Amino acid sequence: MMLPAWFMPLAEVAPSLTTEQLSWQPVPDSQEREAAVLILFSEMNGEPSVTLIERPSHMRNHGGQPAFPGGAIDADDDSATNAALREAQEEIGLDPASVSVIAELPQLWLAPSRFKITPVLAWWSQPHEVTSHEEREVAAVHHIALRELVDPANRVRVMTRSGFLGPAFLVRDMVVWGFTGGVLSQLLDLAGIARDWDDTKIIDVPESHQVSWTS
Repeated sequence: MMLPAWFMPLAEVAPSLTTEQLSWQPVPDSQEREAAVLILFSEMNGEPSVTLIERPSHMRNHGGQPAFPGGAIDADDDSATNAALREAQEEIGLDPASVSVIAELPQLWLAPSRFKITPVLAWWSQPHEVTSHEEREVAAVHHIALRELVDPANRVRVMTRSGFLGPAFLVRDMVVWGFTGGVLSQLLDLAGIARDWDDTKIIDVPESHQVSWTS
C-alpha cells in the first residue's frame, strides 16, 4: 500500500497512540455502549482531505453538527473496524473495498452520550462518489481540504453554556468542534501539518449544537 509522504507520520504513530494523546477525558471502567467512527483521509483533486458528514438540523441530538461517519457497534460486528466501515457504507454509500484501514485508535469517552468510541484511522485509496444514504442521519457529505483546517484564520476555540472549552474549525459554513474537532486537532498535530494559531479566539457554540457538547 502506497501512502503519500504527508500521511506517513500519522500512519506510523497511529498504532502506538494512547487515549491521553487524543483526549483529556479518561475512559471509565464501567460497561457502556460502544461505537466506532471512520476517520477517512484521502486526496481529493490532488489535495490532502478528510471526509466528514453533516447531521440534519432537525435531529434532537447533534443537530446540524459535523461528524465522522460512524455509529453504534452492533452485536453482529466482528470489530470496531467492521462497525465503522458498515456505518459509513450505510450512511454515505462508501465501498469498504476502496478503503485501507491503518489502525484502530484507542477508545475515547463521549460523556454526554455515554459512549465509548473507537476511532478507526483509514486511507481512502480509491475515492468514489459518496452522498447521503440515510437522510435521517446525514444531511450532507463534505470532503474538506486539510489546508482549510490548518489555516490559522479558521481555527478557534468554542465554549458552551456548560463551560466546555475546546478546539474548533470554521469551514464550509460549519463549526467543527467537540469530539470531532478535538480528535482532528490532535491528529493534525501528530501528522506534523498543523500551523500555529491564536487559541485566545473563543466563540460560542451555535445554539442548535448546545444540546450536546462533545460531538
